[in-house]
Amino acid sequence: MREGRLSCGIDRRTFLGAAAIPFLGMPAVSAQQSGGGPQPAGQGGKLGVPGPYPGRVIEVQSARLKRSAKADRAAIRAALDRGLTQLTGAEHPVEAWRVFVEPGEAVGIKVVPNGHPGAHSSPELVLEVIDGLRSAGIRLKDMVVFDRYGLEFRTAGYDEILPDEVARGGLTPVEWDPGQLAIDFDVKDPIAGYDSDEFVQLTLVGRGQDPKDDRCYRSHLGRIVTKRLDKIICLPCIKDHHAAGATGALKNMSHGLVNNVFRSHSSPQSIAMVAFIPAVVSHPIIRKKCVLHIMDGTRGVWEGGPYGKNPDWLWDYSALLFATDPVAMDHIEWEILDAKRKEMKIPGVGGVGRLAVDPFGQEGYDIRQPQYIALAGQAGLGIFDHKSPYGRRFSIEHQIVNLS
Repeated sequence: MREGRLSCGIDRRTFLGAAAIPFLGMPAVSAQQSGGGPQPAGQGGKLGVPGPYPGRVIEVQSARLKRSAKADRAAIRAALDRGLTQLTGAEHPVEAWRVFVEPGEAVGIKVVPNGHPGAHSSPELVLEVIDGLRSAGIRLKDMVVFDRYGLEFRTAGYDEILPDEVARGGLTPVEWDPGQLAIDFDVKDPIAGYDSDEFVQLTLVGRGQDPKDDRCYRSHLGRIVTKRLDKIICLPCIKDHHAAGATGALKNMSHGLVNNVFRSHSSPQSIAMVAFIPAVVSHPIIRKKCVLHIMDGTRGVWEGGPYGKNPDWLWDYSALLFATDPVAMDHIEWEILDAKRKEMKIPGVGGVGRLAVDPFGQEGYDIRQPQYIALAGQAGLGIFDHKSPYGRRFSIEHQIVNLS
């Protein structure tokens, strides 16, 4: 932590003037630093979270997006172009991309590899996003495709499909690092390691961690986020999660951009998704730089997530979703998952756990916590309600476009 600074890089004057979010010591974030709270959809708010289109979620459906057979890259391109123009109101996809990025900026593409082989951020979508960024004037050498875990990244095959000039990699070289507290791996490399100066602090210690070690209370942002990139395009997937219930746009940021994340669900009894996820996403740097979320719904995981290894728990949803508001996007994802689970005659993602219903005898936590999505909305990270008591402009605007 910097001298005279508080837990997430906020100066003391700002901290004292801001309203604290009362969850396990969650750091306060001022509206000036974070880009402000939710604004009416389409009213041109600042880029970031919740961005210029709070509440707006565009869902583009196409039967050609199915991934049980080989993905149709042309169909993904068509869905990508339509979704971006529908979200922004731009007449042309290049104009839509230029809402989010400018030539000369360093742009990251945050993928989700841990659903491989069944439901990860598809290579075809990654390549089309790269082409879209190029059309907006972003040079290949200014792009970085990344995830936290280097081994998962390589196992998913991203190294093999990316253009040579595009940087790639993970913040850690290993597949799994529960309770990992290391910060700087190689201070000369802006991709590897975590920033010692930028972190989120909560009174939350993982099982097996030493509460006398101050590092246990902090999750540091990756240096790729704080030092290397100007903007981040996030590519979450439609997947359930054994602790969070649903893992989408919010969790892609909260667990994909910082270290020491296992403390959020380190034992069956100590699940703290409702505190951890809104706290991390509230960090001003994350809020500012994560400007667009494109959810890969070509194939979803309705049970057994976040992994996609059991084909019986996968299904072709055949859609891409677009938003600058991760709360609204994740609420829609939650409903998509629950609709599929109802079809499969099992409870929704918020109704299962060791102490609730365990339909497959595999629940590892007392109760799942998708409620973090609603709490993120209450923390000003987006819009959760379909019908808000504060009027239509504070409600989700879910538009479905069918290209089939």
